[in-house]
Amino acid sequence: MTPTKTLLVCTCEKTQSVSPEALKAASAAGQVIVVDELCGKDMATAAEHLSGTGEVLIACGQQSALFERLGEDVQAEEGWSAPLSTIDIRDRAGWSAPDANPKRLHAKQAALMAGAQLPAAMAPAKLIQSSGVCCIVGPTDQAIRMAELVQDELGVTCVVSDAGPVQLPSARYDVARGKLTAAKGALGNFTLEFAQLQMLNPAGRGAPAYGDAKVTARSECDIFIDLRGGAPAFPHYQKRNGYFWADPAKSGELEHIALTARERVGEFEKTVYFRLEESLCAHSRANQTGCTRCLDVCSTEAIFSAGDHIQIDSDICAGCGTCAAVCPTSAITMNETPFESITKALDVMARTYREHAGEAPRLVFHSLSAGAEAIAYLARYHDGLADDLIPFGLEQIDRIGHAEILAAFGAGYAEVLMLADSELDRRAVAAEVELAQAMLLGTHNSPSRIRVIAAEHLGEAGDNAGRLSEPVLLVGGRRDITRVAVTAMADKIEAPIPLPAGAPYGAIEIDSDKCTLCLACVSLCPTGALGDHPDRPEVQFTENACVQCGVCESTCPETAITLKPQLDLSKAALSARALHGEDPFECIQCGKPFGVASTINRIVEKLENQHWMYTKSDNVQLIKMCDDCRVKAQFHGDSAPMASGERPRVRTSDDYRDH
Repeated sequence: MTPTKTLLVCTCEKTQSVSPEALKAASAAGQVIVVDELCGKDMATAAEHLSGTGEVLIACGQQSALFERLGEDVQAEEGWSAPLSTIDIRDRAGWSAPDANPKRLHAKQAALMAGAQLPAAMAPAKLIQSSGVCCIVGPTDQAIRMAELVQDELGVTCVVSDAGPVQLPSARYDVARGKLTAAKGALGNFTLEFAQLQMLNPAGRGAPAYGDAKVTARSECDIFIDLRGGAPAFPHYQKRNGYFWADPAKSGELEHIALTARERVGEFEKTVYFRLEESLCAHSRANQTGCTRCLDVCSTEAIFSAGDHIQIDSDICAGCGTCAAVCPTSAITMNETPFESITKALDVMARTYREHAGEAPRLVFHSLSAGAEAIAYLARYHDGLADDLIPFGLEQIDRIGHAEILAAFGAGYAEVLMLADSELDRRAVAAEVELAQAMLLGTHNSPSRIRVIAAEHLGEAGDNAGRLSEPVLLVGGRRDITRVAVTAMADKIEAPIPLPAGAPYGAIEIDSDKCTLCLACVSLCPTGALGDHPDRPEVQFTENACVQCGVCESTCPETAITLKPQLDLSKAALSARALHGEDPFECIQCGKPFGVASTINRIVEKLENQHWMYTKSDNVQLIKMCDDCRVKAQFHGDSAPMASGERPRVRTSDDYRDH
């Protein structure tokens, strides 16, 4: 018999109302036990079930560490402890305003419980080795002081950046003087470049001195401590493993850095946050730059160009997911928060809420760090989240793009909010929010149903008048679900929806007066949106496949192509249509079609009687022939330049007998 799951629910001293029936169904538990103080007088109930044979789920996030220790104690005493997991339904759904609707709160608790039952995506990890080689760069007094703090655990080289008094040589660390000019890498693999580097000479009697200066020098290290006091060496330096930048405005900064830096020795696991499918990347073709969206938004500079595609340095990547949110081809996907997992969770929570509340919920995306803390603070000291607002936490809200927002509407949410931890977050999501709002406006719905908010607005009532459309089946990739969701929200399909510049959806326009049908754009299109006709010179276009990468525009030698960002919801966008085509020229000898009629005629017009080779001769006729006929004419014609003389008669032995 399969062991049953037990759900332990705490009312937190009767400060929250719960519905055991709704929670039981959402958690698929065999039994639900409700107590008032599970972390205090009722802890024996938790210990009793942890010593059982079934899985235990405790609806308390605040005291999760306490229950984990309790499980360890049970394991130590009885040699067995039931599998334990915890979930917060109090801060996110239980504690709300005094006039909150209990039906909504219970529906939200059930929705959170149902979402937590979905399997979590697993991200692979890689090993990083750090031998503790440390480079400290900064003013003499601070650099030497830091070296003294970390010298027992790390192998230190100080590169002082000022002309201060020369330090006495030390056997515990090396000293040099120079200017840092470049830095790259991460924990275990930093490369630093210096100008005018001088090593302190440890030998000799008398005052110590620096040696000859090297114009340029390079150094490799595992840990990089930057005490220069100016701008950090890396953008978003907090996310760069192994890099420590001292804020000169903070007291005790050196001691804090030293305490952390000393621990960066040994073998570490680094999560590989992303998965890259190079064949899908539309970055470049034949040295013509196309899509650069991920390069433009990467805050840690972990992404770089590698020819026809991009590459991502897994040592530097901090897993924010912004690149995956803007990638138009899904060449970049996230291992921890894949798009499919997000849409599945959104769908399950919305459906569970509707089943219990009978109305559409609203949704707020938030970070698992500052965002979760803001929600917990709001719940404890104020009125908490609005009773119909379901929170969805991620490491960074940068991970959310227009496709996730529109998937939420497709799942049946009435409003989508994004909780920005800072102004930096607000700017990071601005372009994707603008794109989603443009699509919403194109469906004749209000774009105000998408908002970026601050924590103080989490308790406010919103537009819960009803969902924008009946829930749709969220199956497929980002582009598929975007199209399905927007189509479901549209009152009727009319003209294409205009989108902001840079949007990954759209058409292209070809100036027929300029286009020579060379088909260079067709040969380089990375997504197959552009194609040719098998029987005649023609450029065909499938709009649904176009990601507006711009390779065709930059490739066209005649500058005849213009990008047109839009979203066409009609069925015509799913199939190829002719953009520009002409009749082929027919060979004057055999009648076989070849080339483009207008191009051949233009060449004849420019050369006939205008060039000495095509004056008073039939050479112009060669231009009007196909390849085969042109070769024959050049070899066998009476006036052909490559024609040979009459072939001599074959001689035989009889010819010689006659003589």
